[in-house]
Amino acid sequence: MFWFLLIALVVVVAAVTLAVVGGGESTALPDAEPERLTDPLPVTRPVHRADVEALRLPLALRGYRMLDVDDALSRLGAELAERDARIAELEASLAGAQAMASGAGRGLVEEPEDSAGPPPVQDSPPAPPGLPAPPTEPGTPPDAPEEPRR
Repeated sequence: MFWFLLIALVVVVAAVTLAVVGGGESTALPDAEPERLTDPLPVTRPVHRADVEALRLPLALRGYRMLDVDDALSRLGAELAERDARIAELEASLAGAQAMASGAGRGLVEEPEDSAGPPPVQDSPPAPPGLPAPPTEPGTPPDAPEEPRR
């Protein structure tokens, strides 16, 4: 059994040696091309969610290539800053429009701010002389004519 294991070990070592050397070929293996970012984030339009999901960063010896990661992160950071500025601008214009609309609405209708009861009843135009004044609320009798004061 010992001789069988020894022969098997010699055959395996010979096969590995021939595979590494190339089986007698005189040319060495060509250097592998380093991976590059083939489909970077678009430059001509804003970055969309699908662009970020489709982004595949190439691997290097110890993780990802720093240059490609830095480029992608700086582009995403610039896009986010631009969108944040646009959102702030739109929110400010919306707040200004709402303030103008509420200011214009207050100018048309005057409402008491501190009264808790029903809104005040506006006086009706005075009745012509000789006729009783119309009732202020439905179902109430008209007021009696006032007597002259002495």
